[in-house]
Amino acid sequence: MKLLSYMALAIILLSSCGHHKEHKEIKDYTINGKTIIINSKSKLLDKIKTATVKTHRYSEEVTASGSVKAIPNKYAEIAAPFAGRIVKSFIRLGQHVKKNEPIFEINSPEFFEAGKLYYQAKQELELAHKNLKRQEDLSNNGVGIQKELEEAIVNHSNKERDFENAKLSLKVFQVNPKNLVLGQSLIVRSPIEGEIISNNLVIGQYIKDDETPVASVAELSKVWVVGQVKEKDISKISKESTVQICLSSIGEQCINAKVYHISDILDIDTRAVEVFVECDNSDRLIKPGMYATVTFIHTPQEKILIQSSAILQLENNKYVFVKTGENSYERRSVKTKTTNSKMTIIEAGLNIGEEIISTGSYYLMEAK
Repeated sequence: MKLLSYMALAIILLSSCGHHKEHKEIKDYTINGKTIIINSKSKLLDKIKTATVKTHRYSEEVTASGSVKAIPNKYAEIAAPFAGRIVKSFIRLGQHVKKNEPIFEINSPEFFEAGKLYYQAKQELELAHKNLKRQEDLSNNGVGIQKELEEAIVNHSNKERDFENAKLSLKVFQVNPKNLVLGQSLIVRSPIEGEIISNNLVIGQYIKDDETPVASVAELSKVWVVGQVKEKDISKISKESTVQICLSSIGEQCINAKVYHISDILDIDTRAVEVFVECDNSDRLIKPGMYATVTFIHTPQEKILIQSSAILQLENNKYVFVKTGENSYERRSVKTKTTNSKMTIIEAGLNIGEEIISTGSYYLMEAK
């Protein structure tokens, strides 16, 4: 009888242990194709958060390296127009000069010869004019010779042409022929208004006609920052793009600017296109030659953006879990474009208004 009692007790205990084991083996979810159904009693529900898919205004950005350059038509290197000796300087570093203001004075045999030819051509023209006048008077009084009149006309025309050429040769050197004094030194003048940024003038120095420039003038109230934009990014930039220029010389503060010109030529070595950005430099903080970080910000557009934590990767595919019912989620492939570590653009695969798992997707990574 006791034996039967012990056996009954053992059966009850075994039965009790079996029920306890079955309770522990309750699964967190079940899988039906691409759909995962989370058990209503699973603790996973406390770890998963969802979000509704919607659009956000997003400005695509492209960052490129760049360098500061003076604007070409606001920069001039001044050299001697011909060989000679510098006899006077009118400038100093940092000096502001106006257009046609004197830079230096040079004594040159070539300039002396140009002046001599001008006076010679002027005198010959005056003689030719007198001769033509005399022949015209003789012809009008009926005592002139037609052939001599024709010769006087041709000679006057030739001398007039020589005189005009002599005047032009002086104007090339920015010399007004009316103020020319034979034997005077040539004053070389600035072709633009700006500041003297280099001055290598030495009084008494002899300069050859192929000598390097002895002074530079630049108007730097505006400068160019030239960004090197990679081939793959050039389609993202237009003249409507807003630009931010950051330079180490001005700390964390960036300068807002606009695209001035996008080059039509691709550099085959760097696979980049030059994009010219015009910047205000009225405070002269930006110096030609500086390096800069150039960020091009495209016109804002409506894009579907979701938290990057919602996206999982399976081999070469990216996917998210879309809610299809109560505790029910479908694994769906998506096409993405990275923006930053927190948010990602969805180019295809999701619709506005759908609900997705935004946090905790990785708990379902083993579901295949």
